[in-house]
Amino acid sequence: MEKLKRLAAINDISGFGKCSLTVALPIISAAGIETTVLPTAVLSTHTGGFTGYTYRDLTEDITPITEHWKSLDLKFDAIYSGFLGSFEQIELVKKFIGAFRTPENLVLVDPAMADNGVMYAIFDMNFAKEMTSLCATADMIVPNLTEAAFMLGDEYREGPYTKEYIENIMKRLAALGPKYIVLTGVYFDSEQLGAATFNKLTGEITYSLSERIDGYYHGTGDVFASALAGAYMNGFSLPESAKIAVDFTCAAISRTKQQGTDIRFGVDFEHGIPEFLKNLGK
Repeated sequence: MEKLKRLAAINDISGFGKCSLTVALPIISAAGIETTVLPTAVLSTHTGGFTGYTYRDLTEDITPITEHWKSLDLKFDAIYSGFLGSFEQIELVKKFIGAFRTPENLVLVDPAMADNGVMYAIFDMNFAKEMTSLCATADMIVPNLTEAAFMLGDEYREGPYTKEYIENIMKRLAALGPKYIVLTGVYFDSEQLGAATFNKLTGEITYSLSERIDGYYHGTGDVFASALAGAYMNGFSLPESAKIAVDFTCAAISRTKQQGTDIRFGVDFEHGIPEFLKNLGK
């Protein structure tokens, strides 16, 4: 039997409203990857549309956890960081990557900080600059088009987009340091939406699009990035991994829309796990 791979997921825990670690842990684990979690904060709910939520910052715990894991001589096949709540946390994640990086492992950064043309309420453009420095250390980054624009110092542009525009964005992102770019929120018309990929090592550019479903659904970026990581760590190519992640995410959105669930609650990815595993050959 193949040796079990291990991924370190660095993200917050929102107790209710599926996103961050409560999405990453089940999806990546289901993909057959041992998922170790380093929580950056604990919230009662996510911050998108809820009020009165509790928030406990865990910045002070990141270094002791890092040092303890290092003392145990833990090894990771991948490091995956998502939402980080402060400049200090970005610096601490850089140190974590420095402590556990090897020539063989994958560092994946989801620069979760903005969407739909605006920064999340707790961030400003200075945060985008600092997130760019973290992305520069990554092998693979998974920004949406808003995050990509802000990291490049561009003004956000509404779609539909042209392939020339998307490919220019990806090549400029790759020039920051990462080898693999997966850009989400890509669409060329009103019918389809998905992701584009760029492999800086080969120059290959691909697109994975699915039916566009109206509405904004919380946590879909985390669902996508987690499925992408799970597929890639199972040996699928970058384009194949993006296609698996797009299909998984879009199916979850479709189920949620059909069910009429409050969009703040997250998407029904759970019922899609069997199909996800089938696509992974499990």
